[in-house]
Amino acid sequence: MKSSGIGGQAVMEGIMMKNGDAYALAVRLPDGQIQVEPGEYKGFVKGKKILELPFVRGVFNFIDSMVLGIKTLTRSADLALEAEKAAETEKKVAGAQNGESKASEGKKKDSSGDNGLMMAMTVALSIALAVGLFMVLPVLIASPIKGLGAGPFWIALVEGIIRLVIFFIYVKLISKMEDIQRVFMYHGAEHKCINCIEQGLELTVDNVRASSRLHKRCGTSFLLLVMLVSLLVFMFVRVETVLLRIVSRVLLLPVIAGISYEVLKLAGRSESPLVCLISKPGLAMQKLTTREPDDSMIEVAISAVEAVFDWETFVSEVKEEQENQK
Repeated sequence: MKSSGIGGQAVMEGIMMKNGDAYALAVRLPDGQIQVEPGEYKGFVKGKKILELPFVRGVFNFIDSMVLGIKTLTRSADLALEAEKAAETEKKVAGAQNGESKASEGKKKDSSGDNGLMMAMTVALSIALAVGLFMVLPVLIASPIKGLGAGPFWIALVEGIIRLVIFFIYVKLISKMEDIQRVFMYHGAEHKCINCIEQGLELTVDNVRASSRLHKRCGTSFLLLVMLVSLLVFMFVRVETVLLRIVSRVLLLPVIAGISYEVLKLAGRSESPLVCLISKPGLAMQKLTTREPDDSMIEVAISAVEAVFDWETFVSEVKEEQENQK
């Protein structure tokens, strides 16, 4: 299956799709309309040669994904709030409408300068919480087995297993939340759209509905790869104290993210038996982080794809390759 190179993320009542520097946010508004907002995100080190280096580019791509993801997630929530306020405003007299509109615009102008700082703080806090939960906490839980005579190898193994268990429990718990379940349905719609065009099918609701909601290049697969790669890497890092183990886990996280990114990138363009085997745990985990979407969600996903990607040309190329392989 040919890789399209596009990726995305589910947001509140919508989907963000990204193709190169271009991205589009498509959101289903409370009145049933789909609002599409195209944009461009170059990344904070775009154009630098460092992004061409294997095992290094993955770290910066991960950070860029977080920044853009939080930005579009916040915007999707704002759109829902703006739509609700607009509906309330329509019930008021014309004079009141004009006054509120001007006040709202002035407020937006006053707060716009804080957006960059707030975004940076949100990303930093998200990374800190993730490191604490998935890197530091497993070290603290596994450390007592040293008193039972366990060596560095076994401590690292138990720590890795604990990390995987925490990750699974975390995903399982959030999947029970009603709002998150809808996000996971949009996540499924995102995957289905990408799978549809990568199979050489026209991007229609019927074709998307029939496509798989699991995809090898998913962020869920990346996070699970980080857990598995960290388990293997930390087995070879021999440190004695708890503090040094924590420091080594934090310092080696960029290395682990870089390795995981390269594996995920390979999975997206290879159908070899070994790569497919490596992809299986991530695909299995996606059964928790995706749900079957309804047709209205699929329509939103299609709108996001069409805003950033020429799927008709891509599908023609896929069909041509399929014909040549026969």
